[in-house]
Parts: sequence; C-alpha cells; structure tokens
Amino acid sequence: MNPAGDAGPVLRDIHLPPAPGWWPPAPGWWLLTLAALALLAWLLAVCHRGWRRRRRRRAVLAELDRRIDATRNDPVALATALSHFLRRLSKHGDSATAALAGERWLEHLDAAAGSDEFTRGIGRVLIEAPFRPVMQYDAAALIALVRRWTRHALEQGIARA
Repeated sequence: MNPAGDAGPVLRDIHLPPAPGWWPPAPGWWLLTLAALALLAWLLAVCHRGWRRRRRRRAVLAELDRRIDATRNDPVALATALSHFLRRLSKHGDSATAALAGERWLEHLDAAAGSDEFTRGIGRVLIEAPFRPVMQYDAAALIALVRRWTRHALEQGIARA
C-alpha cells in the first residue's frame, strides 16, 4: 500500500458552507412583517376614526355655541334656534324625525336622551316659545338641557354630525 516514508495524500479540511445571507428572509419573518403591517394599518384606522369623531363633535358643539350666542338676548329666538338645531341634528341620524311635531317631537327627544325633561320639564319651551310673541323661561336651564342632549346624542351615535 503506502511505501514507507510516504505520508499519503494530502487531505484538505472539511469545507463549511458559506454563512446564510440576510436576503431573502425566512418565511417566519415574512409573516411577522405582514402581522406588524396589519396591526399598524388597524391602529392608524382607529386613530383616524377617533380624530374624525372628535372633529365632528367639536364642530357640532361650536355650531350650538354660535346659535346660542346669536340669540341669547331674545328668549323666543333662542328657543326657536335651539329647536331647529336639535331637529337638524336629529334628522342626520334618522330622517323620519323631520315629520315629528309637537308632543311627538318632544317624546322623540326624551326617548333619545332617556329622560322626561322635554315633555315634562324646561324642554316644553321648544314647542311653545316659537308661537308666542314674548315668553319668559329659564334660558340657562334650556341651554344646559340642549347641551346634555347633544353630547348624549353624539356619544351614542344617535346623531351623525
């Protein structure tokens, strides 16, 4: 076999494969990336929806403030303006409210708010004041009632601004 003194063939060491490259990533990384992108898209959509809801809420409340400021010194005009505001806001949520009048209108407002402040309280002014030349009532209480109803309607989605 091997002659004496011959060390034999020279063998090379084991060849290791080259280190894996960073591209293309393994399938698990693709799935993780897709999940992160989906989570980011959902988070952006939720934030955008909240931002739009807050912007609409601020716009509705600013409109209410403008109507109050424009008619604060005239009780009859204030009651009329607030009634028109509530009707317009209510109509955005349900167009059938445009046909309601008198007691049915007040009952609708009470049902939406879950109270009886319109049919039995200061809210009655909304259907009585527009037809009287002069009327005295607690304007601050009516304004507070309309503000509460508006906030409740916006929170519950009853009225879409």
